[in-house]
Amino acid sequence: MKNIKTLPLIIIALMATLSFSNLFGLNISSACIFIGVAFFFINKAIEKQPMKGSGLDLKAIGANLKDRKIWIWLVLPIVTDAVCVIISKLFLPQYIEYETARAGAFVPVELSVSSVILFFVFALGEEIAWRAFFQNQLTKILPIIPTLLFSSLLFTLGHYKAGNTIIVVYGLIFTFINSILYGVIFHKTKNAWISTFSHFTANMFEVIVFILI
Repeated sequence: MKNIKTLPLIIIALMATLSFSNLFGLNISSACIFIGVAFFFINKAIEKQPMKGSGLDLKAIGANLKDRKIWIWLVLPIVTDAVCVIISKLFLPQYIEYETARAGAFVPVELSVSSVILFFVFALGEEIAWRAFFQNQLTKILPIIPTLLFSSLLFTLGHYKAGNTIIVVYGLIFTFINSILYGVIFHKTKNAWISTFSHFTANMFEVIVFILI
């Protein structure tokens, strides 16, 4: 197991702390994305790491997607979102309104060029921050399973928005599940572009369903 350096460890601790801010009404957990992305590149520059094997390798996308097994993992978040929407439509219709308002606070939930671009940028930012940086660094001191669980817990807390307890918990459960799936995708490919593809398509699927509903 590799040793983690002091700077990444400090940033991991900072991101973990900020993730809890939403629980106290501070709503500054989104700063984790900017911090994680910034220090992904800062740490990469400090270690003079080439793009190949860095966790953000454009040239490896083709090889990653040729692996048929990875497509099962890529599709699973869409399946999870479909299950989430179906259950909510049947038993918790308020959830759709809650989630639309929560997501809409960052990106308009609509099919426009600007919204699609923003959804992609946010998905890429989260994948670089939480997978290419946070998860990648944390696996230097922890096995992959606790790393996935811990990083997904923090990622999920960053999506917390106050509301009806049942609805909030319901949404966070599915966010946690999808975060695990994105983490597995990154673990298998070591490429945040691939986990971003899964993350973005799952988000767009949910947007389309919400609009149709």
